[in-house]
Amino acid sequence: MDRYGTDVLAGDWRKPKRGRAVEAPAELGAVVEEVETGWVGEIVRVDRDLGTVTLEDRRTKRRVFPLGPGFLLEGKPVILRPAVPAKAAPAGPRRTASGSIAVEKAPARVARQSRIFVEGRHDAELVEKVWGDDLRIEGVVVEYLGGVDDLADHLVDFQPGPQRRVGVLVDHLVQGSKESRIANAIMRGPHGAHVRIVGHPFIDVWQAVKPDRLGLKEWPRIPRNIEWKKGICQQLGWPHRNQADIARAWQHILSKVGSYADLEPALLGRVEELIDFVTVE
Repeated sequence: MDRYGTDVLAGDWRKPKRGRAVEAPAELGAVVEEVETGWVGEIVRVDRDLGTVTLEDRRTKRRVFPLGPGFLLEGKPVILRPAVPAKAAPAGPRRTASGSIAVEKAPARVARQSRIFVEGRHDAELVEKVWGDDLRIEGVVVEYLGGVDDLADHLVDFQPGPQRRVGVLVDHLVQGSKESRIANAIMRGPHGAHVRIVGHPFIDVWQAVKPDRLGLKEWPRIPRNIEWKKGICQQLGWPHRNQADIARAWQHILSKVGSYADLEPALLGRVEELIDFVTVE
């Protein structure tokens, strides 16, 4: 027999009873104990820059501790380190504001002879914001048309043909309107085979922006004896004394448009139709 028993210095006598501390990620939601103070709490914040971790106990009180050793996780000593951010999933193809797949680093195409005429400055700005990337890739130039009354003269100057197609976007193109009569006359004329005239049903392109993007249930109804844009501004409590006020109102509306999803389908389909028409090979 060994009268002195087991050698107390045999083995790893320096090893703590709970085992040696190992590194562990400080993950939100994990419950740990800070050894020195006995504070037990859920990890609710990790500050990488400051090197701290915030613990919230069952009474919702919070304390901040330095990251590192001195914690117990499931009863075992750990050295808390900031969690490694998960690798982002491979990004899908970037899409343009119109919803098309973006062609990265592609130079703008040399402009086609075909054109799109857009009635109204605000209409042109909206088309540029949503479809601008697509139009540059396709080499399509959008020209501002002051009014549909001038369309016939523009076409005489432009001389549409098989390789010089013209697409035209007109406001408030509804049956029986002045705009529809002008459009029908042009389509029956000598340029009709190479021209496509489409329009949206809205009084003004402002209405093509979904009203909830502006916090509205619907666009206000304006009496016919009141200029529509001024009436809208008045109903919404916006300044409307002069053209500068109207311009600021439009810029506010335009700022709420980030992509095609912010526009009404009645406009989306018409613009896509024109792009298809003038880019046919």
